[in-house]
Amino acid sequence: MDKTATITQTFQSQFKNICEKQTWLVITEPWCGDAAQTLPFLNKIAETSDYIDLKIVLRDEHPKLMDQFLTNGSKSIPKLIILNDQYEVLEQWGPRSQAATKLVTDYKTEHGQLDDTFKTQLQLWYNKDKGASIVKEMVEVSKKLCPEEETV
Repeated sequence: MDKTATITQTFQSQFKNICEKQTWLVITEPWCGDAAQTLPFLNKIAETSDYIDLKIVLRDEHPKLMDQFLTNGSKSIPKLIILNDQYEVLEQWGPRSQAATKLVTDYKTEHGQLDDTFKTQLQLWYNKDKGASIVKEMVEVSKKLCPEEETV
C-alpha cells in the first residue's frame, strides 16, 4: 500500500499549511487489516508536512495508553491521537473512516457478527476507495484544528 498510496496536490497543500507542530501517535499492531489500509496514508500525509511527526506504538505493549483511547469500550485499532507540542490531545481518530465504520455497523446489524465474508467485502471496499475516505477525514481534522485564517 505504501507504494501505491497517493495524496492529491490539493490535499497536500492542506497538510503543508498545518498551523502548529503536531505528533500523530498511532496505536496499532502488525496483524491489523485496517491498519494495513490506513497507515500508508497517514505516513504519506506526515511526509507532506514539516509540522507532523508520525509515531507508531504497539497496542499490546502499551495497554495503559490504549485504555485511554477505547472505541465504544473496545481496543479497536488503528487509533490516531493528535498531540500538540506540549503532548496535549488535540484530536483522535479511528479505527476506521466513517464510511468503513458504517459498513461494519451495517453488517453487524444484519448478521450479528463479522465473519470471513465481511472481511472480504471490507477488503474489496478498501481496494475501491484507495484511501480517499481516510485522506478526506484527515483534511477535515486538519481544518478543524487549523482554521484557514490561522494557517502558516
